[in-house]
Amino acid sequence: MSRPISPAVATYDDADLRHAAEAGIRAPSLHNSQPWLFGLRDGAIEIYADPIRQLAGDQAGWAVRMACGAALFNARLALATGGRPAVVVPHPDPADRDLIARLTPADPRPPTYAEAELYDAIARRHSNRGPFWPAPVPAEVRRALLAAARDELAWLDLLVGATALAAVSEIAYSADRVLRRDARYQAELAAWTHADRAPDGVPARAGAPLPEPQDLLPQRLFTDRRRAPGRDYEPEPLVGVLGVAADRPADQTRAGQAMQKVLLTATAAGLDTSMISQPIEVPAARDQLRRALGRTGSPQILLRFGYGTPGRPTRRRDVTDVLIGPDRRREP
Repeated sequence: MSRPISPAVATYDDADLRHAAEAGIRAPSLHNSQPWLFGLRDGAIEIYADPIRQLAGDQAGWAVRMACGAALFNARLALATGGRPAVVVPHPDPADRDLIARLTPADPRPPTYAEAELYDAIARRHSNRGPFWPAPVPAEVRRALLAAARDELAWLDLLVGATALAAVSEIAYSADRVLRRDARYQAELAAWTHADRAPDGVPARAGAPLPEPQDLLPQRLFTDRRRAPGRDYEPEPLVGVLGVAADRPADQTRAGQAMQKVLLTATAAGLDTSMISQPIEVPAARDQLRRALGRTGSPQILLRFGYGTPGRPTRRRDVTDVLIGPDRRREP
């Protein structure tokens, strides 16, 4: 880790804040709810969870912290590629549950090739919920995905073999059925499904086509369109389960950073990705998933990798909507 430089010069300014926030808002979030805020205090960039945007179905705040962790990773990349890498202190104030991280400048240095490559992938990364082509993901790319998770102190289990995939598929569908029976959850999902011009939520065009009996993985009902003839989902999708050692708020933020590094690594390698959160949102399913994997840690998200039809990222709110002052008031 870089050594912090002297307090006299170790400060970020408004330009650094905006640069970090512009990258941060490109992170994924459950239903594209975008639950983050960015501020500058005493020369440090702070990332906050936005309680106004916490979903009713996310009472424990897991989805918020995963999203803010992903935004934090993007902000780290932006600062590093600008020559001003950060020292990150996650959850620095136990009394302030909304303060996700504080970033202070480390020694200035040029960005590494890996940082530049991942930063360039931020603008291209988006969820592709449609069918992927049957082409396999090369072994070297799989190794890179595993390494990306390890770099952020997380683990990624890529499911190998029909037995492992079938077991996780059964757990995912069981969790999906629980959520589909929850009328409040479904109403909230519908409220976040928007037309293309909305600055948040999931546009109907980005939803998966309606499910069919042969599908191995569940999809949320963002749209009523059917898939094109012959575009069935891949029979053996590459699915990974990402997790961390524990399940405290700081662990979930770490998992969000690891998730984003994995997603950007996949994007940089030409892969499409989508996320499956239903088994994590249902506590009993999450525990069943952990036992099925033989893990002692805590699964945090399922990721699907492959090669798909090109799409485009969903819209984000303007960066000015997420900038706040030291008193946490939004900037005018």
